Amino acid sequence: MKITCVTSHVLQYDMPELLGYSQQYYNKRTAHLVEVETDEGVTGWGECFGPGNVALANKAIVETVIQPLIVGMDPMDRDVIWHKVYNLTRDHGQKGMPLQSLSGVDIALWDIAGKVAGLPISKLIGGRHRESVGVYGYGMMLRPEPVEELAARFVDEAAAIREMGFAATKMKIGLGAKEDLVLAAAVRRGVGDDFDFMADANHAYNTHDAFYVGRGLEELDAFWFEEPVAPEDHMGYAELRAGLKVNISGGEAEFSRWGWKALLEARALDIAQPEVCALGGITEYLRVLALCHAHFTPVVNHVWGSAIAVATNLQLLAAMPPLPGGLFPREPWLEFDTTDNKFRDNLLQEPLNIQDQVKANDGAVQIPAGPGLGVQPDRDFIAHYKIA
Repeated sequence: MKITCVTSHVLQYDMPELLGYSQQYYNKRTAHLVEVETDEGVTGWGECFGPGNVALANKAIVETVIQPLIVGMDPMDRDVIWHKVYNLTRDHGQKGMPLQSLSGVDIALWDIAGKVAGLPISKLIGGRHRESVGVYGYGMMLRPEPVEELAARFVDEAAAIREMGFAATKMKIGLGAKEDLVLAAAVRRGVGDDFDFMADANHAYNTHDAFYVGRGLEELDAFWFEEPVAPEDHMGYAELRAGLKVNISGGEAEFSRWGWKALLEARALDIAQPEVCALGGITEYLRVLALCHAHFTPVVNHVWGSAIAVATNLQLLAAMPPLPGGLFPREPWLEFDTTDNKFRDNLLQEPLNIQDQVKANDGAVQIPAGPGLGVQPDRDFIAHYKIA
């Protein structure tokens, strides 16, 4: 079997409302799918992390840099392909867009391998520790409106997410240290005292302001404080982890085993959040997962994207060993964005129906059982939303 073609499909649509996080507001939803074709008719699908113009730049890397390096190679040689591409592009970036682009290709190769073997990716990795996984509902995005109005909105939205049946919820912060605690208190009111909530700052703070917000989150009994400072600031993470009781989480903007090695050796995280569609794909994710476990750091994957990203993470979460082991280990969660996302809800020939499963199954979803990712995109849907 030989690789014959690698194609990027960048999809986009106008969102029904303006949403934001600590760095920017956005009004378009983007997805970057990667399709790898072979001479035996087996096709694999992957996804690259990165919105908007980043997706367009990654498309150029996938099709004009990576494709010429791997056409004609055996798609089953995933590790050989990974190292060839990484070694020939490392002079031009060991992080960021080259790794995001490689991630989508690598995931597609794993999808091919599963289809050839007739097994889901979780079985190729080594088997399933669980057939279903709990889901937390991600919402409470920032909007350009007064903090009082936003707080009132957050109370209602947080209560609605709990009512939907999710196992926990996560909010955005990043308006400012004092304003953020007003928003966090609103979410706590919305979900009540007996429900986990988390706060994601998307590296909005310096360490001084992060300590201020972190202490407020402690009083509200938040479960974790995500990306409090810049991803490069390993010492800042370590100081916050040593000085706060709330769990410090992060890692979505870290890449490869080498980046994760430095982050973990700094003792920077209570909870690791690798992003498989960015750090180097499944091949590299498994190395990062092993590093996290070697440092006794629990993993809750970062998930942001289409149904391909969700399906990829379901396979990985099924195969993730519990840490620590025991009769009652804390199980991993699937992150689920509750805002409008047609690329997650309507992309597949057979939708995952996450929201319906969560409501019916006490906050959990089943792992797809089909070969590879266990899902198949609808080509007519892709053609309708494709912009590049």
